[in-house]
Amino acid sequence: MTEEKSETCKEKYAADLSSIRDAHSRISSFTHKTPVMCSESINAIAGRRLFFKCECFQKGGAFKFRGACNAIFSLPDAQAAKGVVTHSSGNHAAALSLAASLRGVPAYIVIPRNAPKCKVDNVVRYGGKVIWSDATMQSRESIATKVLQETGAVLIHPFNDARIISGQGTISLELLEQAPEIDTIIVPISGGGLISGVALAAKSINPAIRILAAEPKGANDAAQSKAAGRIITLPETNTIADGLRAFLGDLTWPVVRDFVDDIIVVDDSELIEAMKLCYEILKVAVEPSGAIGLAAVLSESFRSNTTWNSCTNVAIILSGGNLDLGALWNSYMK
Repeated sequence: MTEEKSETCKEKYAADLSSIRDAHSRISSFTHKTPVMCSESINAIAGRRLFFKCECFQKGGAFKFRGACNAIFSLPDAQAAKGVVTHSSGNHAAALSLAASLRGVPAYIVIPRNAPKCKVDNVVRYGGKVIWSDATMQSRESIATKVLQETGAVLIHPFNDARIISGQGTISLELLEQAPEIDTIIVPISGGGLISGVALAAKSINPAIRILAAEPKGANDAAQSKAAGRIITLPETNTIADGLRAFLGDLTWPVVRDFVDDIIVVDDSELIEAMKLCYEILKVAVEPSGAIGLAAVLSESFRSNTTWNSCTNVAIILSGGNLDLGALWNSYMK
């Protein structure tokens, strides 16, 4: 890539390989280098080699700690001292609370009342100050704005933030070092912070690598957006994957538009079956959002698409392991 083209990329997207490498240097003393697991039994079921990047073993139980840590440790001291604010249904809230506690600054967390109890408990456990909102995005954002005005704290958006995207991209730096033979990465998609970071880093290192998104049918706004060529939002979402109900932002959409090769949509029933495989064969506890990559690679739409026949070494991001066991048992009983 010429220097001129490199500068264009920096201006066009919220993050690049340089910012992601800077993030890695900034956060590596705080984060876990999560393992990559393989299973011959699951390989036989999938008909290809799968590499599971276990972000469910990250601090806070999800990949979100990477971005939150990068965002908080990027702040100047005077700004950080006033604290941070976010609105989140769970994993980002807990991650920000934990990262804030490591820096010794307050974290004000706006959480919808329908958030999973286990994720709220994590926020409290890590010292975050919980402020309740209604489930709508409008309620979450208006209450967060009020808290910002009252405290002077800094807003750290769950996904539509360059520092968050750069932090999440550190996954690719590790993954491509741990399993350099991979030709495809399947990533859960919601607001797009994770897949944006993963795609920007991975395609900078290996331009031929394929980046596929996995999305639940009941929250398939990203697939609709990709097809329409513009951001589509839904009037409501309906999926067991509580971490995949957000919509793309203006920083994440350009990356999804330009770097994500396709979006695979799966039913909740496929998600639940993938979770069972993770429990029964991998012996790893994942939440529904975390299992969706496996659901995608096992789906009929993926298997029957000849475009992906050459995807023989596939990495799957197990994005998190924070799940409400009561909801899990109920889903199994349906």
